Amino acid sequence: MRRRREFIAGLGSAAAWPVVARAQQALPVIGFLSGGLANPQADFLIAFRQGLANAGYIEGQNVTIEYRWADNQLGTLPELARDLISRQVAIIVASGAAATGIAARNATSSIPIVLVGGVDPVKYGFVDSLNQPGGNVTGVTFIMGELAGKRLGLLREMVPHVTRIAYLSGGSRTLTFEEESSNLLAAAAAMGRELIVITSVRGSDLDKAFATVIDRMAGALIVGIQPIMARYGEKILEFAAQQNIPAIYPSSSFVRNGGLMSYDAEAIGLYRLAGSQYVARILKGEKPGDLPVLQPTKFELVINLKTAKALGLTIPETLLATADEVIQ
Repeated sequence: MRRRREFIAGLGSAAAWPVVARAQQALPVIGFLSGGLANPQADFLIAFRQGLANAGYIEGQNVTIEYRWADNQLGTLPELARDLISRQVAIIVASGAAATGIAARNATSSIPIVLVGGVDPVKYGFVDSLNQPGGNVTGVTFIMGELAGKRLGLLREMVPHVTRIAYLSGGSRTLTFEEESSNLLAAAAAMGRELIVITSVRGSDLDKAFATVIDRMAGALIVGIQPIMARYGEKILEFAAQQNIPAIYPSSSFVRNGGLMSYDAEAIGLYRLAGSQYVARILKGEKPGDLPVLQPTKFELVINLKTAKALGLTIPETLLATADEVIQ
């Protein structure tokens, strides 16, 4: 198995490695499992470690973290989860997609699992209820499919004259697609907009998907929440810029790289909370089944002024007033 990139702090010189390794064997080990890439999640990891530190756990001093990244190859997640279990981790943090939580849950029914991301834990059968999870799974989560209608409404406010909108999805065989697409279709009907659903944007399908957007004369885009979309983010951003198409994205990372706008839960806080209020408390002896699943109360609208100008858009004052961040 190809080893995933691992972040290990404070190891000192190479000569000191055997001594440090022996010392760390006695430390509790946290397994951090993600379906995505390491670099885009750097801010989340910083927040997670800050949360741990606030509760008295410092990576490399009194706790060890084993990181495993699927690099958007979600089929490798079960193997990565089993590898973490072989490392005798005390807790698994399942970050991001539902597939990550599923892989962790299928690998163990006894090791505590802390979910962090856009997953409906009840629908996926992770917990009995949000208030009383039961079992070995808990965490902080937001139901991303429910944000779809809000994103469509914000896009309509940005480009009120556009009546035909394309929805670029990362695949039709996932629950996230079913949730997001059904919410978008209902919202589009209520708003009098036509939604063009493109069910698979990956690999060789990408150019075909772009051609569909052009052929169907879509005037705007909604980029799906599926994790694989991050892999093709650069190409999607290039396409939107070349075709002069306004788009709304599922996370601010797209906007920081030139996308027009995004609307998402304030994820940094979720990762900090996962460290301080879940992982730390479980390490101190609390049971995951007794810790209620929390949902975010803060969501962020981010707008890129430079991109809006390039698209020839005048941003409504109402959007500017409600934006949490405006990138110049």
